[in-house]
Amino acid sequence: MNLRWTWTPFDGLTREDLYAVLQLRQEVFIVEQACAYADADGLDPAAHHLCGWAPDGRLVAYLRAFAPGRRGPEASLGRVISAPALRGSGLGRAVVAEGLARMAHTYGPTAIRIAAQARLDAFYRGFGFVTAGPAFLEDGIPHVPMVRPAPPFGAGEAAGR
Repeated sequence: MNLRWTWTPFDGLTREDLYAVLQLRQEVFIVEQACAYADADGLDPAAHHLCGWAPDGRLVAYLRAFAPGRRGPEASLGRVISAPALRGSGLGRAVVAEGLARMAHTYGPTAIRIAAQARLDAFYRGFGFVTAGPAFLEDGIPHVPMVRPAPPFGAGEAAGR
């Protein structure tokens, strides 16, 4: 699928963009995963929002990212989503790869921390993340802290940009 990617700070999101983001996050994290939690956690204004838009205008992929120092010493990303109807198409890998590239370009070479759902441990290992502590429950779902070390100076996604 040929997506149009947007990388936007919170104050650059249109009302329609924000509605699409909240709708997709609600569909996946609250309804599909049957998890009652406060998605509007107050952190969105400090994040960059990566949106993958299908040719028909639907939001089908998303993640939010934070600069180093916003949520801890490392950069971080979370709320990684691919639309349920497109699972198995490689869209999850595409949104993470695009997010890592955008983070490298925006924040420079830096370590990145995530709280990965434990079932996705191998998926994130494929992007260079390593376990960084014991597993824990978040909103009743097993998670594992993971960190992707900063690339050596001049290497990684930022090289050649």
